[in-house]
Amino acid sequence: MVFVVLTYLAGNARAAGYLQIPYVAGAGELSVFCSAMIGAGLGFLWFNCHPAQVSWATPARLPWGVSGDHGRVDPPASRAGDCRRGFCDGSRVSNHSDRLVYRYTKRRYGAGRRVFLMAPIHHHFEKKGWYESQVVIRFYILCVICAVVALSTLKIR
Repeated sequence: MVFVVLTYLAGNARAAGYLQIPYVAGAGELSVFCSAMIGAGLGFLWFNCHPAQVSWATPARLPWGVSGDHGRVDPPASRAGDCRRGFCDGSRVSNHSDRLVYRYTKRRYGAGRRVFLMAPIHHHFEKKGWYESQVVIRFYILCVICAVVALSTLKIR
């Protein structure tokens, strides 16, 4: 939804001038494409509730910009930020920091120690006793908060 708002604003000369963001002629039409992606995502979420009826296979992930098994999202949404990118980067940071701490402590003390019970971070919360649905809903809540912050900081320079 943040993409819909950003593409609309970038395609509207008056709004882009007011918010001091680059005006891109025709970018407002991307709002339609982004809305279609939202519809596809909502359809996926509807049928992916427990028990899942649809798989999020590689052909379904690639148009969304989620590449490979690393959870890397390219390109970033905007200067304002993108929730998916934030969470994927957080997941990646949890993996890399856990690996670095393990290697350092193994070299320093002879036995490797870990930061998280399990990486990536969402598995850590599951190991702490959270249900999978709790983790998902709480990440959704954080995602909405990130989207609101991204949109609310558009005018701030």
